[in-house]
Amino acid sequence: MSQPLIYIDTSNVREGALEELKSAIGDLADFVESHEPRLVSYNVYFTDDGSQMTVVHVHADSASLDYHMDVAGPRFGRFADLLTLSSIHILGAPSEKAIKQLEDKVRLLGTGEVTVHPPHAGFGRFDLR
Repeated sequence: MSQPLIYIDTSNVREGALEELKSAIGDLADFVESHEPRLVSYNVYFTDDGSQMTVVHVHADSASLDYHMDVAGPRFGRFADLLTLSSIHILGAPSEKAIKQLEDKVRLLGTGEVTVHPPHAGFGRFDLR
């Protein structure tokens, strides 16, 4: 049985780029919502002072992250002048392909690392009707 996967990235917002970044990430969120029906959740958070942004998405399985990287990945370059990516954490078991794509994303947008936290124990209740 496939396991869900949680993606968390954190970036520092470049000086003077907050409003443009908010607009650009809003556009990306809209694109992801309309083009990735298997993605369970995609949310963006800013610190109160607007100096950091955190993006969190929940995937039903690793194939959903692979698809996200293929579909949304070409749009990431738009953010190069707006932020500096400082970390990506994956909770779950991503594919080797996704790990390589995420490492490429870090090189494109920042200086951080991709850290994978493999599953150990737990359960999920994603179909609560």
